[in-house]
Amino acid sequence: MNSQEALSRLKDGNARFVSGKPTAATQNQDARQHLTEGQSPYAIILSCADSRVAPELAFDTGLGELFILRVAGNVANTSTIASIEYAVANLGTKLIVSMGHESCGAVGAAVAGGDNGPNLNKLVSYIQPSVDKLGKDAPVTDIIKENANHSIATLLEKSDIIKNAVKNDGLELVSGYYSLSTGEVEFGF
Repeated sequence: MNSQEALSRLKDGNARFVSGKPTAATQNQDARQHLTEGQSPYAIILSCADSRVAPELAFDTGLGELFILRVAGNVANTSTIASIEYAVANLGTKLIVSMGHESCGAVGAAVAGGDNGPNLNKLVSYIQPSVDKLGKDAPVTDIIKENANHSIATLLEKSDIIKNAVKNDGLELVSGYYSLSTGEVEFGF
């Protein structure tokens, strides 16, 4: 499946989710058994760890369809980059989505600033360039979207595997924004 087919499939699944008519059928014993032989997810989703954001549900998918990385603020750090590289290099996945969401607490922490302890401070440091670019007074939604774009830029900057797959293998990177209130995912801003 190429990147455009994968993106279309995500959009179709999201439309079913938003309309309340999900059809994902690969959540049963047969699907689990088939997946013991391997995986071939059609998209990689770098998403926030927020409990209100569930990419499998938002895109109406089942087991084995998405390669999902969840970390507060959907940041591209060493661990998420390495995991994404694995999927690109070994699973042949052609689409990466960096998906922020409405009311992201990690972005809110970056905007608020202050000392949140060494671990959260490190996480927030990955989001800070988006706050700095737009300013603390910018609408939080705009900063969340910029953070999704920044994660894409970081993936391209920090990974030769991803960069080469874009250049030579048809890999595409797209930003996304999930609305908690509607369930709709906006792509590419």
